[in-house]
Amino acid sequence: MTEAKTNTKATRRNKEPKRAMTALQRRRLRVPRVGLHEQAATRLRTMIVRGELAPGQSLGEADLSDALGVSRTPLREALKQLASEGLVELRLNHSAVVAPFRRAELAELFEAVSGIERCAAELAALRMEPDDFERLAALQAKIEWHHGRGELRDYFQVNQQIHSAIVGFARNAVLKATHEALLARAERARFFALSVLGRWDESVQEHQEILSALKARDAARAGQILAHHVRRTGEIVAETLDAKAMNDKADDAAAPEAPARPRGRKTRNVAP
Repeated sequence: MTEAKTNTKATRRNKEPKRAMTALQRRRLRVPRVGLHEQAATRLRTMIVRGELAPGQSLGEADLSDALGVSRTPLREALKQLASEGLVELRLNHSAVVAPFRRAELAELFEAVSGIERCAAELAALRMEPDDFERLAALQAKIEWHHGRGELRDYFQVNQQIHSAIVGFARNAVLKATHEALLARAERARFFALSVLGRWDESVQEHQEILSALKARDAARAGQILAHHVRRTGEIVAETLDAKAMNDKADDAAAPEAPARPRGRKTRNVAP
């Protein structure tokens, strides 16, 4: 009887670790649902990229929570995510702000993006398949359609699809991941540049030339044109920021100075 009990206890001990391991495996296999903070981050990212939230604008938690319909906890997680992407700046004991455009940072950003996309275009020219060319030609037709109708936002959305598609056609996972890490910051600057008079027309023409080079499988030319296209966007943003800074200084210089407030001990007016 005693031996039977001992065997029963040993059997139970052998089964317990298996049950625990099974439960642990189940927890690991569960697929998490998209959280509220990710939905909030997606919405805020779009608003920042498209200029609906301006550079330097304060992001008050109370107003944003109400507007997005989420509590402050997922909102703070969303702001942290956007800060890691370079779109938001978190300030100690102050509201977060939309990251301002800084000339030096933009120059470095577009140096990196132009290098990545140049390499992607060179590889894509050699690796694209017939279906890839058809897809790219269809996207090109779309941006020309939106350009002709003056639909900037729709044009911009397809424009981004073209850049991402070319990087994807390179069929290099490391290149694609590196590009995606910089994409949000580059998108914001591209949208800003497209709103500048004349740049939109240039952009359409450059895209036509890129497509032609890819179809000809001219890797060197495709990479050269796309790199120039990306760098030109960065130059437009930098020139616009410089012009704005000069205008702001001129406005400050032209503004009348406020009368100086008297200092020292007050004196009474004495009648003559």
